[in-house]
Amino acid sequence: MKPFLLLLSVYSVCSVGHLVAAAKPKAPAAHTAADLAETIRPSLVKITQLGREGTDGIGSGFIVSEDGLIATNLHVIGEARRLQIEMHDGKTHVVTAIHASDTHLDLALLKIDAKGLKPLPLGDSAKVRQGDPIVAMGAPEGLGFSIVQGVLSATRDIDGQDMLQVAVPIEKGNSGGPMLDMQGRVLGILTLKSLKTDNLGFAMPVNLLKTLIEKPNPVPMSRWLTIGVINAKLWKTHLGAQWTQHAGVIKSEFPGSGFGGRALCLSTQTVPADTFEITTTVRLDDESGAAGLAFCADGGDKHYGFYPSGGKLRLTRFDGPDVYSWTILADVPNDAYQPNDWNTLRVRVEPERIVCFVNGKQVIESDDTGLRGGVAGLCKFRTTVAEFRSFRIGTDLAEKPLQPEVASKLRSKVEEFIAAAATTNQTLDNLLDNPAAARRVLVEQRRKLEEEAAKLRELERELHRRAMTKEILAELAKPEPEIDLMRCSLLLARHDNPEIEIASYLASFKAMVADLKDDPEIKKGTIPAVKRLNRYLFEENGFHGSRHDYSSRSNSYLNELIDDREGLPITLSVLYVELASALGVQGVFGVPLPGKFMVGYRDGPEGELQLVDVFERGKLLTVAQAALDLTDNGQFPEGSLEPTTKQTIVLRMLRNLMGAAVDDTRSVRESLPYLNLVLAIDPTSAAERLTRAQMRQRLGEKAGAREDIRWLIDNFPNDGPPELIQQLDVWLQSLR
Repeated sequence: MKPFLLLLSVYSVCSVGHLVAAAKPKAPAAHTAADLAETIRPSLVKITQLGREGTDGIGSGFIVSEDGLIATNLHVIGEARRLQIEMHDGKTHVVTAIHASDTHLDLALLKIDAKGLKPLPLGDSAKVRQGDPIVAMGAPEGLGFSIVQGVLSATRDIDGQDMLQVAVPIEKGNSGGPMLDMQGRVLGILTLKSLKTDNLGFAMPVNLLKTLIEKPNPVPMSRWLTIGVINAKLWKTHLGAQWTQHAGVIKSEFPGSGFGGRALCLSTQTVPADTFEITTTVRLDDESGAAGLAFCADGGDKHYGFYPSGGKLRLTRFDGPDVYSWTILADVPNDAYQPNDWNTLRVRVEPERIVCFVNGKQVIESDDTGLRGGVAGLCKFRTTVAEFRSFRIGTDLAEKPLQPEVASKLRSKVEEFIAAAATTNQTLDNLLDNPAAARRVLVEQRRKLEEEAAKLRELERELHRRAMTKEILAELAKPEPEIDLMRCSLLLARHDNPEIEIASYLASFKAMVADLKDDPEIKKGTIPAVKRLNRYLFEENGFHGSRHDYSSRSNSYLNELIDDREGLPITLSVLYVELASALGVQGVFGVPLPGKFMVGYRDGPEGELQLVDVFERGKLLTVAQAALDLTDNGQFPEGSLEPTTKQTIVLRMLRNLMGAAVDDTRSVRESLPYLNLVLAIDPTSAAERLTRAQMRQRLGEKAGAREDIRWLIDNFPNDGPPELIQQLDVWLQSLR
């Protein structure tokens, strides 16, 4: 049959383009590499990361404005590191702010207190031609400035980003330097070295740098130095490396200064006397590396280590600084360890033995008693990039077995599902009484019955989604003033990603509230508070609207906004409104304008409505100004200026995710959970009900499709077109 159509709604996205208006220096008429080297040298800089124990890294950069803006790669400046700029004449400056940064583009603009500098002119990377001669400049290996000549080989897609491929060698320290044409105009920023040959590299097109110049997201160094920094009250690092933390996940990069690249991050928690356990969940970027648990540590070079290394599980006693004082107590393979995935390590230390576990399975038992007492934490070796989460210390951290009667009941329900004696919905209704226990049973069954793994995995995912749906509905059922929109938005993100630790992100939000709770401007009234919130979010902390891949699902997740400080208008608005609410600022609310969500505020109940464009770094607008930008006739539809409800905000975020899933060419099966959640929140939505019926039919889920069509028939409006309900009847009959 021919599917019938319903006119749903039309969304329009307005994008505003800008041109760099500042006058650019006139390019010198140089035609040889020697001429260029002399002309451009005053515009080059060397960038040094300054760590606790000296230099952590060196890279290159170049001047882009007379008043102290320096362009480079984001990976050159690292995270939470003091930065020093060395000019061509040896003079040095400290970086006062990260004027702009973009993780996806690997670009950054640094600010120094200097005037009268000589900027390089920026060319047009859209006009480059294959075979054009170019020069690359930088400070390879941290040495003096150098220049190398080559050609533009091609434009290549590298991980979804167009980059300029250049036939020149890029050495360590060249990153962030300029790639120029023979007239001295910057065409790209040197970024990557080819892994296949020394004489091949890649540069980020300079037109992408212009985007950062046009739309900066400045962060003062005082705040940059706190981004991702390990909490010194909870952790003490030893032997270098770079340890950072983002809402619950600790990441370690770069070799430590100890032998074999060893580095430690030790917890300040008190370790129980005599018998204790420690655990963490770890993931390695490369299985040839090593990272895991450290315990019985003296704060120096002595400790035990239990960690995966080369695909095996290893227990080592470290009695000093070098390999001659190390003793490998065990080095064993085990099928319980899952390479390239998260693995849970656990160690039990008793007076006379040490027992090591991975993913709940015992893998090592040792009677070594060489070290006891001390502190515990994390360790890593070599060039490993490792991530850790859920570190704990206690007396008994083993996952407790399910109560026999609970396990038996859940297993019987799962077996009924596998035997097709019960539907998915019937099974989930039973499992949702205890979702955590049910998930454990599902995992056990999946491992035992590999032939049924696909069905069990889907049931596990759906159980999580239903559990998240249940929590979201419980939150939205509260009276409007009591709904926690921050938690609700994080639950929405966790619906897609079970690894998100909501408590950690709520703690990050509370830290923002603590930053401002005693600020005098917050207490002066709505207008001063709005101005202070704008400075705090967009000038001091670098929050900004997404500059690229606007439709990416990442931009709709509140946790990724908190981590990356980049998002959509609606996610930025949620953070803004909830921060204002937590600080007791009156008259600030979300405004669901067509095409762009904004924040509204009034100075008192009768005050005139004003708008904050959070996507444009807190730009203040009148209603008339916003209407000119967002509508064809300069007027907003009736009702679009009223404060919206928190449920409406959640539904709008969900529909953004549905659109991203379609734009992302994701399968119908992966788009269906968003529809299920929308209909759980708003069961009366006929448009989504129709779409779900069509999706279910495509997936062969006839019973589900019939359920949705029957709802549409039962709720068909009395004044609706008769031919449409006839089509629904025909459609329903075809699915019997």
